[in-house]
Amino acid sequence: MLKKILQRGFAAIGVSLLLGAGPAAAKAPVPAHPALWAVADADTTVYLFGTIHLLPEKYRWRTAAFDQAVDGSQELVLETIVDEKNPQKMISALASLGFAKGLPPIASRVPEARRPALESAIKKSGIPRPLFDQMETWAAAFMLLGNQFKDLGLKGEEGVERVLRDNFTSRGKAVGELETNVEQLGFFDKLPESSQRELLEGAIEQPQNFNAEFREMLEAWSRGDVGAIARSFNRDLGASPDLKEALIERRNANWSRWIEQRMAQPGAIMIAVGAGHLAGKDSVIDMLRKNGYRVRRVQ
Repeated sequence: MLKKILQRGFAAIGVSLLLGAGPAAAKAPVPAHPALWAVADADTTVYLFGTIHLLPEKYRWRTAAFDQAVDGSQELVLETIVDEKNPQKMISALASLGFAKGLPPIASRVPEARRPALESAIKKSGIPRPLFDQMETWAAAFMLLGNQFKDLGLKGEEGVERVLRDNFTSRGKAVGELETNVEQLGFFDKLPESSQRELLEGAIEQPQNFNAEFREMLEAWSRGDVGAIARSFNRDLGASPDLKEALIERRNANWSRWIEQRMAQPGAIMIAVGAGHLAGKDSVIDMLRKNGYRVRRVQ
């Protein structure tokens, strides 16, 4: 369970930076109607859109209701900004947190039986082998998870955030972030080593194991089934309360407070964050409602 939620977490924080083009999947466009909410007062509207950060090709997820919300928004706010064309900020954040001296060899951080799979994944990544011995375990997993997403045919340029960011930028609209690259990577850097090693093992699993889980999540998102998304996250995090508090609840609380402060300013903005943050108990939606805000489902 821990592996699954951490894999999802890494998919959320810029793995598109590592993906490149990926293989193309030739198929007909797939219609989707993901959930969209709005919280509003007399002069302010905040749209809340749950995203999938990496998508296969040809997902048709933009609807008339969604485009109307985009057209009416003066600013887009993302979890964090990953600029694939100028990746220095993310690379600097990864370098500052993800490397250290005196670490045990990377091979010693997985069970002996998994070491051939680790070496194969390292070779496939194209990253020089000696660098992995200098990486924090979570950072090594970050690099190797790119292999799995490539094998699934996921493309960073197809991800919701990338499309939205390009759309807002091309119109001369502002794009902001709720967390810096360093802040977001820091959540993973603070995980206990045992959790980081589980993540590393998950990063070298066969892609078909991750495929079924990702497809289940993607289908729930496509039909706007917030209940299914919440059940999935609750199931995965049920045995990991510390992880849930660090990666989900604490961040949701930070973001809901940000939204409440933003409601004091007039205008309309769109906030696009991972769909799991807007689903179920202790989600951003739930916290806003508990604090007295009326959150309306738009789509």
